[in-house]
Amino acid sequence: MPFIYRNLTLSPADGEDTLPSLTAARLGLTVGDLLDFHIVRKGIDARRKPRIKLVYTVSFSATDEKALADSSAGNPDLEWRPEPLPTLFTPVLSQARIVIVGSGPAGLFTALRLAEQGLTATLIERGRPVEERSLDVQTFWRSGQLDPESNVQFGEGGAGTFSDGKLTSRSKDPLVPWVLERLVAFGAPPEVRYLAKPHIGTDRLRQVVAAIRRYLGEKGFLIRFTCRLTDIIDRDGAIAAIVVNDKEEIPCDLLVLATGHSARDTYELLERRAVPLERKPFAMGLRVEHPQEVIDRIQYGGARHPNLPAADYSLAWNNSATGRSAYSFCMCPGGVVIAGASEAGGVVTNGMSGQKRNSRFANSALVVNVNVSDFGATDPLAGVRFQRQWEQRAFAAGGGGYRAPAQNLLAFMGLPGKGRVTTTYRPGVVEADLSTILPGYIIQTLREGIVDFGRKLRGFMGAEATLIGIESRTSAPLRILRDERYQSLGVRGLYPAGEGAGYAGGIMSSAIDGIKIADTIAAKLGRESATETQIH
Repeated sequence: MPFIYRNLTLSPADGEDTLPSLTAARLGLTVGDLLDFHIVRKGIDARRKPRIKLVYTVSFSATDEKALADSSAGNPDLEWRPEPLPTLFTPVLSQARIVIVGSGPAGLFTALRLAEQGLTATLIERGRPVEERSLDVQTFWRSGQLDPESNVQFGEGGAGTFSDGKLTSRSKDPLVPWVLERLVAFGAPPEVRYLAKPHIGTDRLRQVVAAIRRYLGEKGFLIRFTCRLTDIIDRDGAIAAIVVNDKEEIPCDLLVLATGHSARDTYELLERRAVPLERKPFAMGLRVEHPQEVIDRIQYGGARHPNLPAADYSLAWNNSATGRSAYSFCMCPGGVVIAGASEAGGVVTNGMSGQKRNSRFANSALVVNVNVSDFGATDPLAGVRFQRQWEQRAFAAGGGGYRAPAQNLLAFMGLPGKGRVTTTYRPGVVEADLSTILPGYIIQTLREGIVDFGRKLRGFMGAEATLIGIESRTSAPLRILRDERYQSLGVRGLYPAGEGAGYAGGIMSSAIDGIKIADTIAAKLGRESATETQIH
């Protein structure tokens, strides 16, 4: 039965190998008394700059657990915690034909959980395998030639494959450790288990995705690429089949729809098939880029120690009079700004960083909440059209070729200064007045918010900062309605999943949503199998 010990602190210059001796000394033990010692959480305390502390929670067993528990009674930092029981599944016997559409986090973790329970499925993906997809994306960034079926949004791994690979989640769901353990098993860095702000990085995440594909293939899953969902067929209100690439019919009894927030043609298909949808708020704005050393100085009170990670930030400001908020989103320390378009004639920005976060720049989206009343129409696809309108405006301002409009932050704020436009964005930028490429209420709220951000982070509002437009794919602009068992309100056997369905935001929450759908499907099939056994 392990102990959990919290609030151990080291300076950045200290080595983590000193943690066992520090723990033993505080508890009146020897290092030899600590068994199976390991870190379970690591965070940074930067409240007293420049005296930065690393804060640890550790786990261990003891040679005499009862004596330690008795001697440490009343110690608020020490907890005697039982070992968690392993998750065990009874294999589900079923001939049900399951199809999963989309190989992002929701789709992949639906598949992984089904595999754990002895089930298989057909997994279809409109884009290409991650190795080929990476080449397509590099071609787009280099030449401005977009492949509408293989890009930052579409392809194996989903949109998260070209991101920072953040695994943070505000959810305390007990499935979080399950997700982290599976990611580590497929090649994620082991420290994602305990970092307060874990991330994989785009380079490592691509390896993880490929490893999951190989595993699923070994488990009997049929994985098909360049298969775009073009129709769904229902009979008597229940899913019966899907059509891919406008010609091939694939029979299915259960359909998990995990297509991501940019599959606009899928949304149009669902509306044609009268699948219940509703508008959903999202956020839109610009991406800001600073030299990483500027953010390090702000957050650490000086130059970054080699043992500290590239500094990040989280900012928010609310205008109580208008109800609008400006906030940072998808912050990428040591990263680059990327082109994330998925359809012709629109500019979309995003952020990405590698596992080491070793770029000389930091970037983050600065966005403002967009309400459904802003869409200008009441039909479910109004938000999609709203996004497209402003993406096309940004494309025009960039002069074509998916170059993005950009502006020095001081110029955007109407402040004096000689700041240049400096950015990592490819295929390139065109200097432009960014106030013309977004609605006025977003521009006004951003300007008000940036003033507040500059007060909170001295140096944030400086000549080194560049703004690039636009950031429009923060989340899905609609929701595919479903019941408490994750099933569509309109079609039995259809399970909308993850971020594209409007029920998640990011890798972790999308994966958890997929797992819960897999568990629901397995329970349903298990009950049906048991009933059939009793009848026969």
